[in-house]
Amino acid sequence: MSVTAAELTSRLDHACRIAREAGRHTLKYFQRADLAVDQKKDLSPVTVADREAELLLRERIAAAFPDDAILGEEFPERLGTSGFRWVLDPIDGTKSFIHGVPLYGTLVAVEREGEALLGVIEVPALGESVYAARGQGAWYVRGDAAPQPARASATKRLADSLVCTTDVRNCAERASGRGAEAFAALQSAARLTRTWGDCYGYLLVATGRIDVMVDPIMNLWDAAAVAPVVEEAGGTFTDWQGNPTIAGGDSVATNGHVAEEVLAITRGC
Repeated sequence: MSVTAAELTSRLDHACRIAREAGRHTLKYFQRADLAVDQKKDLSPVTVADREAELLLRERIAAAFPDDAILGEEFPERLGTSGFRWVLDPIDGTKSFIHGVPLYGTLVAVEREGEALLGVIEVPALGESVYAARGQGAWYVRGDAAPQPARASATKRLADSLVCTTDVRNCAERASGRGAEAFAALQSAARLTRTWGDCYGYLLVATGRIDVMVDPIMNLWDAAAVAPVVEEAGGTFTDWQGNPTIAGGDSVATNGHVAEEVLAITRGC
């Protein structure tokens, strides 16, 4: 079923508003010494800020688009009838958040039939955001300034590229056993490597400040918002095998020019 421009635009506008609202809500807890941290069943951390931000997002979506489904990291999925599904990560980078590091973000996406139609990356502690919808380009906002087009870099060679990842140890723990080898090869081939990770790394790709972002572990709520942002900025978003998907369980985001060089290293891992 086709999606109309009005359906897409109304949801993108709403996604931008509520991502900013939820992101600002997390700042109430950011760098607080009394912040309690709980552990989920998968041993990942979660805080009251994660839960409250997701509830805020869910409430705003349900009020504006009551027939849309909602999938979030912290609460059970809400089914819908419209065919649209919102995919939420209230704090992408909770480990950064709990350590008082500003490289975390709020992710809001809308997908339909497995395709991410739009995404918002809101990084509240830095006052940066980038958003995109299919066919409408990607846009970068800093503070209260007017949106500017977001474009991936023009770097042509991996040897001249800056490569980022979220967690080097996760590369080593891939089931194939070759993740550490792949990352070592990327590190050797690239000009620079850094761990400016989680969603902020994808924002950096979309705004041309880095050239490659790789993650060996990605959930749907991690990938759904960043994929359309990177792609509408002129980059590529695939899994490690080169498949253009948000459900591959891992990710490679590039400026487009160096994609094949990167995938030649990650394929088979």
